[in-house]
Amino acid sequence: MTENTNLLIHLGGLGDVCLSESIFFSLFRYYEEGIIGLGNKRFLQLFKEYFTEVESVETRKWIYLFSNAEPRTIWKRVIFIGKDRHGYLRKRWQRFSQQPLIFIDMYPDIAMEKEQGVQPEHIEAYQLRQLAAYGIRPLIETIKPRPSRRVILYPETGFIKEKWDMNNFIGLYERLRSQGIMVVVLQALDAPIPVKDWIYIEDITHVKSFFQEGGIFFSNDSGMAHLAGACGLFTITLFFQYDSRIWHPRGRNIYLIPGRDSITVDTIAGTIMEILAKA
Repeated sequence: MTENTNLLIHLGGLGDVCLSESIFFSLFRYYEEGIIGLGNKRFLQLFKEYFTEVESVETRKWIYLFSNAEPRTIWKRVIFIGKDRHGYLRKRWQRFSQQPLIFIDMYPDIAMEKEQGVQPEHIEAYQLRQLAAYGIRPLIETIKPRPSRRVILYPETGFIKEKWDMNNFIGLYERLRSQGIMVVVLQALDAPIPVKDWIYIEDITHVKSFFQEGGIFFSNDSGMAHLAGACGLFTITLFFQYDSRIWHPRGRNIYLIPGRDSITVDTIAGTIMEILAKA
């Protein structure tokens, strides 16, 4: 079966999907016949306005993409945003594409670029530069700021990345409340903390609606920080391991690095109050 539409495959997590929004926007403007988005449906669905439909890569319907069977469906063009260091996926998926497959490397090889003396480039710019090489005009999807006097703390810990200690989040929460600032903790599943004003939202689309009410979002480096930035919140993000110049959230943001910046309850509270004073 031959389809007169395009298939975009994005296998990244929440933060990766948020950082690719301008790619989605650029392709949406370029392809009048539309694009089907395939990947983690929970995350791609957050940007459903750019797709004719969004599909989950985990369903049986899409097993053929990962098998050696003959192509079941031929798409007008396959667009792949991801990591494919050896080109295996590109070679496989070109069989399903009438036109040459578009491959957008999701993020740079940091070690290799350091060896070559390449200056760090934010993910959004890195991806859009690649899109231009295919003759598609790269467009940046501007983010509408959503100023509000609300402060959201997100004390997610994670399992791999180094994080700001949970007790610091509690101290920051109490410090802001003592200053009369409206502050709420968005509880992460892996890190509930005992405070009065907290909220837990299981459905990620409801989180997006919650963020669209605006405010300041403070957290460790996390996918949720990227969603907050994409929704127009002012993000303050702590980077303990990854290069903040490459990975910081889109939109209005401040990124802080241990060893370079003073990261204490007092300094973070002061930064938040300065931003609120200018709002």
